[in-house]
Amino acid sequence: MTMKTVHFYKYQGAGNDFIIVDNRKGTFSDLDYRQIAALCERRFGIGADGFMMLEKHADYPFCMRFFNSDGLPGSMCGNGGRCICAFAAENGIVPQNQPFKFWSSDGEHEGLVVSRHGNHAIVRLKMRKVTQYACDRERDRFLLDTGSPHYVQFLDDCEGVDVVRKGRDIRFSSDFPQGVNVDFVEQRPDGLQMRTYERGVEDETYSCGTGATAAALASVLRNEAATGHHTVHITTKGGNLQVDFEMETAYTGNNSPKEDSAPLPEGFALFESRMFTQIYLEGLATFVFEADIPLLS
Repeated sequence: MTMKTVHFYKYQGAGNDFIIVDNRKGTFSDLDYRQIAALCERRFGIGADGFMMLEKHADYPFCMRFFNSDGLPGSMCGNGGRCICAFAAENGIVPQNQPFKFWSSDGEHEGLVVSRHGNHAIVRLKMRKVTQYACDRERDRFLLDTGSPHYVQFLDDCEGVDVVRKGRDIRFSSDFPQGVNVDFVEQRPDGLQMRTYERGVEDETYSCGTGATAAALASVLRNEAATGHHTVHITTKGGNLQVDFEMETAYTGNNSPKEDSAPLPEGFALFESRMFTQIYLEGLATFVFEADIPLLS
């Protein structure tokens, strides 16, 4: 039996917690999904919602490789992206207080460490634009891909919902063969309250950055808000997030469903009448601790 030591950094963003390793030398490229899952396990490992490798990229200061807590590669993670930006700035890989770009699974992103106070940093992350969405207005639900696919359900009271049971039912539904993240959202006078069931974690997480982004976009569609700049404040179990974006009229502005759209779950229709650009997710990213852990191989 051989032992490999992993030097890691623990970060959290609005309660979404992550393990980060510096893999610019390729030291940890041979970790398999079982080892990553063991590190993320909360009772016998470090404990985390996700695992990230910061790696070299030919055209960017770094590349973000994200893995879900089950050890399998994941799609874009908004809070993870904010945390790895804070890590990169703290370690001199990117500048403090200046915008920079990096690469992730869904393409180019722009990060900015707005300010730092001790272990806490306010990080602003630019998300990819969203050019289409699906909605079922009768049941007050939306489908959007904000780097990861999200099912957004508006409720009168999201605190009373059984997130794990209902979220799991939707996530593993035959309607979503690739799985989907499930967000339960309550509209309040001062913004949104939300709770999320995340695929790959297979549990409720304290927050979700791509989910907060999806909920913010869905809320202005739901409220039939005017085009232009919008700022939406979101409260999660782990803290507060803010999403800023521009909503534009796309194509002819005809707010009718596409006739030739791919099959969607019953009740949903696909729209391309609105386009969302200049989307920024902002909130705290906190360094928790760093350490070495032996890894059985």
